[in-house]
Amino acid sequence: MSLDVTPALRLAGRGLLAAGALAAGAALGAVAERTLMRSVGSGGSLDSELGTLRGDMHAVPMSDGTVIHVEIDEAPEAVDGLTIVFAHGYALSLDSWHYQRAALRGLARLVFYDQRSHGRSGRADFDTHHVDQLGSDLGEVIDAVAPEGPLMIVGHSMGGMTTMALADQRPELFSERVFGVALIATTAGGLESGELGLPVGLGRLFHRLAPPLAAVVASQGPLVERLRWQDTDLGLMLTRLYSFGSTASEQASRFVAGMVSATPIDVVAEFLPALQEHDKRAALPVLERVELLVIVGDDDRLTPRQQSEEIVARVPGAEYVVIADSGHMVTLEKPDEVNSALLELLGRVRRDIAHGESSTVA
Repeated sequence: MSLDVTPALRLAGRGLLAAGALAAGAALGAVAERTLMRSVGSGGSLDSELGTLRGDMHAVPMSDGTVIHVEIDEAPEAVDGLTIVFAHGYALSLDSWHYQRAALRGLARLVFYDQRSHGRSGRADFDTHHVDQLGSDLGEVIDAVAPEGPLMIVGHSMGGMTTMALADQRPELFSERVFGVALIATTAGGLESGELGLPVGLGRLFHRLAPPLAAVVASQGPLVERLRWQDTDLGLMLTRLYSFGSTASEQASRFVAGMVSATPIDVVAEFLPALQEHDKRAALPVLERVELLVIVGDDDRLTPRQQSEEIVARVPGAEYVVIADSGHMVTLEKPDEVNSALLELLGRVRRDIAHGESSTVA
């Protein structure tokens, strides 16, 4: 059955979704396709184990009633009680941590969760789709499933913003319990000023147009959602272009595309202005109290290395790792390099725990 969508809505959807994915995550190809194409048959299956790791599942209600999906991989032999919490990026899910989960299993207690309105978590009200709320959610997840013991937090893209929001809201947590933080492919602010790897001026134009167009698409979410895309060649090509730096595997590309496609289109639209408004530079001194690792791909078009360099410049002593031939989805594209850096951070965190050095109170 065909669906008549007005030319105005088509135009608004195209403008927003191209801008939104470019500005905020690994979503351009996937989201743009969703507004342009009717449902088509799958171009192939995911011939890998990506996204298949599962742990003990918990449904954790937030203070506003939104239920957050949490998975925990226990580590009975970890004697120091360390819990590592992972916060994923925009339009993704906890499954995006597949390679990191596989590498760190058994070394510490691991907590993964889907951000509100993402993955298996409950759908939240549109006015809660902002970074400060995500920071509060991270705090509530910690309170519910890791109320005691030392912590390490790992955030990718929007998950890094989430971590900075928590540092802004609850700095005492970073003085008393958090020993290490990894910020991967993220920014402390200024996302709206980047060119996104586009010709000079075009990226900024997308940023200016995105918020008003977001309101249009968000209000028409159920209508636009019916124009869902599957994994088409064009979608995969664009996902590779804006998610990866070097040539990524077809499996990784389809994996990213599948996570983005599973995110409701109005959720994608509603989060976009919040990501552009995000500015937690003032909270960065809180991270001086912990072992800080900053990772970025040298070909990240979405949160380019200059934004990671700003974080490092504002946090003396931070470890800075630039991974060659990789883009925004560096966790999937170069997992060995990312995992090596995380294991070194884990070693420093364990050293501090063993020495009884809780985070230094400023």
